[in-house]
Order: sequence, then structure tokens, then C-alpha cells
Amino acid sequence: MEDKNDGLKRELGILDVATNVVNIAIGSGIFLLPALIAGILGNASIVAYVICGIIVLLVALCYAEMGSRITTSGGSYIYIEKAFGPYFGFLAFGFLLFGTGILVSAALINGLADMLSISFPIFETPIFRGLLFFILFSFYAFVNIIGVKQGMKVIKLVTFVKILPLVALVIIGVFNVQFANLQWHGFPTFENIGAASLALFFAFIGGETAINVSGEMKNPARTAPLGLLLGIITVVVFYSLIQLVTQGLLGEELIGQKAPLAAAAGKLFGPWGTQLLVLCGVVAVFSGLNSIVLVYSRVMFAASNNGLLPSVLAKVHAKFATPHLTIISFSLVAFAMALSGGFKQLMILATMSGLFLYVGVALAAIKFRLEKVEKYPASFKLPGGMSIPILTLIVLSWFILQSKQEKIIGFGIFIIVLSLIFYMKKFTSALSK
Repeated sequence: MEDKNDGLKRELGILDVATNVVNIAIGSGIFLLPALIAGILGNASIVAYVICGIIVLLVALCYAEMGSRITTSGGSYIYIEKAFGPYFGFLAFGFLLFGTGILVSAALINGLADMLSISFPIFETPIFRGLLFFILFSFYAFVNIIGVKQGMKVIKLVTFVKILPLVALVIIGVFNVQFANLQWHGFPTFENIGAASLALFFAFIGGETAINVSGEMKNPARTAPLGLLLGIITVVVFYSLIQLVTQGLLGEELIGQKAPLAAAAGKLFGPWGTQLLVLCGVVAVFSGLNSIVLVYSRVMFAASNNGLLPSVLAKVHAKFATPHLTIISFSLVAFAMALSGGFKQLMILATMSGLFLYVGVALAAIKFRLEKVEKYPASFKLPGGMSIPILTLIVLSWFILQSKQEKIIGFGIFIIVLSLIFYMKKFTSALSK
């Protein structure tokens, strides 16, 4: 069944989608996590990257098939809603928009202010910090309102600026690696592997949201799966190389580093290399936020078309053919949340939201495969029947079980709150008829 694109322009190609995947995934996490993973697994840190890489690829394959089935904007929310109905669609909408959209935006922009405050202490002052948030979110809203192509131009530019120093670090660093720093001293315990993999997984979450803009892709049934897989494979390989090079350069010095990539660059290039990588980290957050505004405003747009949000938000700009009201609304809510702070708590909730969304998409892939008459035929079908979605469910369940009990309880409360909102909305709608 062919999906309408709701008046949006289909202008994005495979490279656009792959670039967006790389830009969203390669954010602030990879600038901080190598030290944390080394602290848990030591020289065997690459094990966590292999495990996360395999899991992310499995998840990406499920998204690739779903993206070829359903070609309207909305991503995970739309896939789950069409597979399991309004209630589960509403939960997915909450996980996606609030759990991995607004909360991540709020946390990242606070991280950006923290990094800037090292050189500019004025950003430790609440009023100037708030002013910075307002200016940045206004900029992100503006470039995305004037057109998806303009938004992608900004994303491509900052992605290039962000990636180039990291590529230089990897290429030059390979020739300066001390291989003794990569030698294992015994195999790590499964408990440590689980803890490290769960922490690292946050750095991988989000790339799949690049296909939230399916309604603006050229031939989305082909562009969505190919662009997603190309982007995810690039991220997995690149992350692994960064960890190996950083660890090979710093050895035990890596553990406890607040800015591990900057420390590795300092060892290679001196003080200017350290400053360059710190700047690169700032650019990573800046560009990632622009991508988040692009993709998550489309989640709100899809929800408005489906009646979960006021229908007025589904309006498309007469000149630019972009969902300008959802872009503005998302930016305003994220700005308000950013003022509240709470970086670590927001990251925990975002990670759990991402894991449960992945479970929902894998289940949706299985459900559509079980249908005798396909309502949404897939142009890209996974090999091996349902084996990949089933394997994805198994490994995601293992991941969730690695979380501490209080995190699972906290997320359970989040589900209860969303459920209450859904049934209150349903009850008030019934009364108004």
C-alpha cells in the first residue's frame, strides 16, 4: 500500500539519509565514552563495541524492512502504531518524542553549555545559559522551517567539520599505536561486558531516527533501508577504530580521562590538537541537535495527522512545504526542558526509551511477516524469515535486564503516566461526542 506524503516535498536521497544517520549517532557520547568503557573492560574494550555493533545492525535491519513497508514520516511511532494500534502507538510516540527527542535535546544542549563554559565562564550564569539555549533553538527552528534541503545543508557542513578531525586522529593515530596497550590480560567477565555494553549503547542510539523523514525521501522504499544501513555500518566501523586508536595511544592513561579523544589528540599533535578535539566535541553536539529538531518535529507532524496532537500542528508551510508549527513547538518544549537541567537522569530515561522502541519495532516486523495478506508490502525483506527480528528481541531483552532495578522501575512509572494520559484523552474524546 502506497502512503501519502501529506504535502511534504520528497527531496532526500540515500546519501542524505546516511549522512543524517552518521551525524545523529556520532555525537557527544563518543567523545566521552572510550574512557568509561576502558575503565570497565580495560584492554578488552573492543568487545563492547563488537557486541553493540552487532545489536545495532540487527536493529537497523528491522528498521530497514519497516522503512520499506511504511513510507510516511514518523519512524518508530508509525511502525508500532500501524502494527499494534492506537494505545501502543501512543506509548511509542511518548518514548520517541519525550524519551529520545526532547529529553536528549535538553541534555545535549546543557552539555554544550558546560563545554563552552570551560573557555567562557559566563555560560555558568543561568541567564546567559538560558539566552544561549534560546538563540540555538531559534537557529535550529529557522533553518529547518525554510526547507528540508536547507536543514540538510547545515547538517552536511557540520558533519564534515565534526568528522574530519576524528578521521585525522584515526588515520595518523594508527601509525603511532602502542600494541602493548591493546593486549588482553584475560577475558572480561560477562557482568562487566554487560555493564560496558549498556553504557556504550547510548552512543549508538538515535541513528535510526534519520528515517523519521520518510515522507520527504525520493523513493523512500529504497532510500530508507539503504541509507540507514550505509550510515549504521559507517558508525560501527568508525566507533571501533576510534576506541582502538585512543586506547592504543593512551593505554592505562585512558581510564579516568574526562575528554579521552582530546587527550589522544594532545599526545599526537600537542596542545593545539587537544583544543581542536574539544572544539570538535562542541560541534558534535551543535550538529546533533540540528538533526534532532529535523527528525523529531516530523514525529509530532505524524502524530498530529493521526489525532494524537492538535490537528493544527499538521499544517504545512505554504512556501517552504515544511511542518513549521511542529518544528516551532518541538523547539519551544525542548528549550523549556533544557532550562530544567538534569543531564544524567535524562540520559538514563532516553536509553531505556530507545531500547523499548527497538523491541516494539522488532515485534512489528514479526507481526507484519505473520500476516497472510500484506497490508504494507516490503520492498526490502530480511533474509532468514523472522530469525533476525527474533534474535533482535533476544539480545534487546538481555540488554534491558542489564539495567539496575531502580532504572526499570523508573521507566515503568513513565509507562504508567503515558497510559493514564492516553486513557484520559480517550475518555474526554468520548464525552465530547
